[in-house]
Amino acid sequence: MYYTYLLELKNGKFYVGFSSDLRNRLRSHKENRILATKNTSPKLVCYIAFKNKKKATDFEKYLKSSSGFAFRNKHLV
Repeated sequence: MYYTYLLELKNGKFYVGFSSDLRNRLRSHKENRILATKNTSPKLVCYIAFKNKKKATDFEKYLKSSSGFAFRNKHLV
C-alpha cells in the first residue's frame, strides 16, 4: 500500500506527504528527523491508502495545488 497523509503543525499550517511505510514515516516526523516538520509537533489529520504508487503521488501533488488546498479545507480538516 501507498499512503498520502496530512499533518497539522503547531503553527496551524499543514504538511502533505507520501510514504509506502506510514508508521515509520510518522515516527520519523515525531522524532524530528524530517527537516520540513522539525520542532513543529506534527499531528496526523488523515491519510488515504492507495494500491497504486502513482495514484498516491498524484493525490499528494493535487493536495499541494490551489484546488487541492480548497478540497483539503472543505473535506479533510
